[in-house]
Amino acid sequence: MKTTIAAEIGSNWEGSISIAKKIILECKKAGADAVKFQMWRAKDLYSEDHPNWNVIKKSELTFKKADKIKKISDDIGIEFMCSVFYPEGVEFLESLNVKRYKVASRTCLFKDPYSLETLKSKAITKKPIIISMGMGGNKKKIDKIFSKNKTLFCYCISEYPLEFNKINWNQATKFDGFSDHTEGITAPILFTILKKQQNTKQILIEKHTKLSNSKGPDASTSIDTKQLSELVSHIRILEKAKF
Repeated sequence: MKTTIAAEIGSNWEGSISIAKKIILECKKAGADAVKFQMWRAKDLYSEDHPNWNVIKKSELTFKKADKIKKISDDIGIEFMCSVFYPEGVEFLESLNVKRYKVASRTCLFKDPYSLETLKSKAITKKPIIISMGMGGNKKKIDKIFSKNKTLFCYCISEYPLEFNKINWNQATKFDGFSDHTEGITAPILFTILKKQQNTKQILIEKHTKLSNSKGPDASTSIDTKQLSELVSHIRILEKAKF
């Protein structure tokens, strides 16, 4: 079984290219296969009256910063992945030649501006699509949009942090991806074991990851890169195990 381990950086890079470079390097050292960022425009998702507007605006992944971070990832030798929330962002990421796209849970609700347009823009690329539906949504509609793409759906519950006992493992194992919001690394390890028992050939684990001194808005629900290294080590052992 092959497990793709994606370190979800979210806002943990704090809008800083130097912090982004450091966390990408640490994720590579930990053995992760990919680092995942989010490309949204603050004005599309939040009001300027939001109490954390300045922090949110600082974490916005602009085209210029995305270009730099993609080049850093390429130089370090780790895949750059991205959830993008507006169609122009998809067009720009195509110019960077990303391998695949992630669809965030909130996009599947079709409530944010440009959600449908963004999904259609991703579909047109015919590249693989990773989809989380932790907030619900119309799966039939999503399937229809991505009928010509290779899709991988992630089990996800959009609570931060998620209590371990809220996970329905009978449901979780129907998915080949696991976007985990629990504390620690137990849940993704258990998911890997259960999928291995099903003789699944390929799975994806997504886990929010930070530097040990991170102060970003996602820091409280993220593991640090040392824990990421432990997670990767356990999963690589399980990949080779014979059950």
